[in-house]
This record gives sequence, C-alpha cells and structure tokens, in this order.
Amino acid sequence: MTYEEILSDANNLYKAYKASVKGSKWKETTQKFMMNFLRYIFSIQEEILDRTLQNGPTEEFTLSERGRIRPITSIRIKDRIVRHVLCDDILLPEVKKHIIYDNGASIKGRGISHQRDRFVVHLRKYYRLYGNEGWILFGDFTKFYDNIIHEIAKRELLKLFDDDEFIDWLLTLIFDGFKIDVSYMTDDEYARCMDDTFNKLDYRSIPKEQLTGEKWMCKSVNIGDQLSQVIGIYYPYRIDNYIKYVRSQKFYGRYMDDWYIMNPSREELLDLLDNIRKIAKELGIHINEKKTRIVRISSTYKFLQVRYTLTKDGKIIKRINRINPERVTTMRRKLKKLAVKVQNGEISYDGVENMFRGWMGSFYKLLSKQQRRNLIGLYEDLFDKTVTVVNKKLVIFDRSSQNILQEV
Repeated sequence: MTYEEILSDANNLYKAYKASVKGSKWKETTQKFMMNFLRYIFSIQEEILDRTLQNGPTEEFTLSERGRIRPITSIRIKDRIVRHVLCDDILLPEVKKHIIYDNGASIKGRGISHQRDRFVVHLRKYYRLYGNEGWILFGDFTKFYDNIIHEIAKRELLKLFDDDEFIDWLLTLIFDGFKIDVSYMTDDEYARCMDDTFNKLDYRSIPKEQLTGEKWMCKSVNIGDQLSQVIGIYYPYRIDNYIKYVRSQKFYGRYMDDWYIMNPSREELLDLLDNIRKIAKELGIHINEKKTRIVRISSTYKFLQVRYTLTKDGKIIKRINRINPERVTTMRRKLKKLAVKVQNGEISYDGVENMFRGWMGSFYKLLSKQQRRNLIGLYEDLFDKTVTVVNKKLVIFDRSSQNILQEV
C-alpha cells in the first residue's frame, strides 16, 4: 500500500477514531461526532484523497507535568484521527528503526517508568565495571518543543520516506498549523527569532490585537499534538547517535528533553558536552545551563522526580520526593479561582478538568494519602463532581446524573 492508501484506508481511520474519542466521550462535541462518525470518517477519507484536508480550530490550556507548567494545544477529533493514522501506522514504525533503545517517551512500553528502570540498569552495569567511582552528566534542553525548527523537523522526517510527495504534502499542512504569529515583534526581533530561545507560555500573554498575521515564525510545535510527540522522540537523534555510537557511551539515556551520561572520566564528559552543544546549536536546541551539571556517581542525584544513591557496595537507594506543601496550597487556591471563573462563564470546565487530571497524574506518587483526599474532596465540592481513583487514575462522575464523564 502507498502512504496515501494507508492514511485514507477506512479501517485505519475507524481504528484511529476509536482511539481519538477514548477518554472524552462525556464531551458534547465528542458525542455529536460519535452520532455521525461514519459520515465524518468518509469525509476525512475524501479530503485526503482530493487533498482538501485543512487544519481545524484548537483549544489552549496549561498542564503541570513533572513539576513544569506546559502550554498545551488541543486539536479537534477530526485532526486527531488523521494524526493517529499518520503517527501510529506510518511515522512511528519507521522512526523506531532509527532511534536508540534508551530513547524513551511516547512509545508503548517505553514511558517514564521504563526510563527510570533503564537508569537503574545503567547504574548497576556501571558499578560492575567501575564501582561507585566516576561521574554523571545530567542534561536538559530549554523549552524543547517551543524551539523545534519546522524546516529541520520536516526534512529529517521526510528522509525516512525518501521525500515521498504525499508525506511532504501532509507534513507541510500540519506544520502550517504550528506556525507562530509574531507580528508583535520589531524587525530586529524578528530577524533574531529563529536563534533566540522562544517561550510559548510568555507568548500566550501577548494581546490578541497585536497578532495581525503579518509575520510568522516557523518554529515551535504544539504540546498535546501526537505528531509533536513523534518529533520530540526523533528530532535530537543526531545527538543520541553521536553519544551512543560515535563516542561509544554505553550508559546514556534520554527521556524527551532530560538526559544523562555515566562515565568514569569527568574530562571526557566535559568534552562530550562541548560537542553536544555544537550539534544542538545546529538543530536550534538550547541547552539549559542551569540544569545541566556533572555530579559524582557516588552522590545523591535526581532523575525524573526520583532521587538515587549508588553506595560503595553497589546498592541503589531510591527515594521518591514528596511534594512541597506550598505547591499543594497553590493548587487549592488555583482551583477555587477557576471554580469562580467557570461559574461566571469566563472559562470552560473542560480545560480545568484537563489541568487537574494532568497535575494529579504528575504528582500522584508524590502526594500523601491525606493530600490526595483533601484535593479530590475540594475538587468535588467546587465543581459538583464525584471523583474516584482506579489504578491511580481519576474517574470523574457528574453528581447530578451519576454518569461517567471520563476515564483516563
């Protein structure tokens, strides 16, 4: 089958439809789509074949993930269906052939738990060779998704498909939807914008009247878009390959924008970091110098919200950090303010629930049982919901109807 035939195949579109509505069947827009799903599927199929497919409207909100506030962009169901087929049936099967095993996130079976397990495996293997003498370089990319350059991302993905004309057309369409209106910038700022670090959270505070569509920046991809997740896996592959194959670093792993290298030589790690900076600059990736550091492997350090210590006898001590109580207090105040805005019709409830689910998902293991109960109780009272926890995931009911609204 050609890539066009794969994307327009009715069975693939139906499978993608089932995946796209999962977890949002409580929404009115989803229910309307489900009532006419066959008509929508055949409409998507027709638009793909005659090349009339267009990007739909988006919804923006913020999400707390691993202690960071991230700007999320939600796309309509129709667009999610196209992304599912493109990513699941076309891009990911090819991308997985070209990435290292220790590149985690957004791949089934290789999420955050897998990456934490691989970190422990690397510590054990390192100890067998060198004991607990040596160093770890921890690295971080600043505003990783916000600074992905469209031209580079598209070019690298197209290489996997021999510059296929259909894939080129579809990626061009989607990347057009990622463009950032920077009409508010001066000519000098616009000339520098591709080299400067871009922050989408700050961008969202720009008054809408200043975004006139006169200048567009072809940088930044939307967090919340499945294609962006695939790009996040593949975009720094040159860095991964340089570390793993060119420099033969056995103890290296990356989880999106967080990465580490274990090595007995501090000087070699410094040299590696210098060369990583050079490759990153070519890709428009900015190294977070505040978070990038070299520490003794025998010390205590944190990776993906877990603290580790490698003792002299080879024992690995893991400690999960408890959340700062001030962060819980801040969330309680935020929920109260958002409840007022929802009641006054200033914002939609959907965005609040997405935010709360993301926050609880990120910090669930870090919260005490009492903190969980108190936060969930507050949420129930403020928004007239019933919340239960099943396998550490929230199931939310509408108190008035007792129908399940959503299950994540």
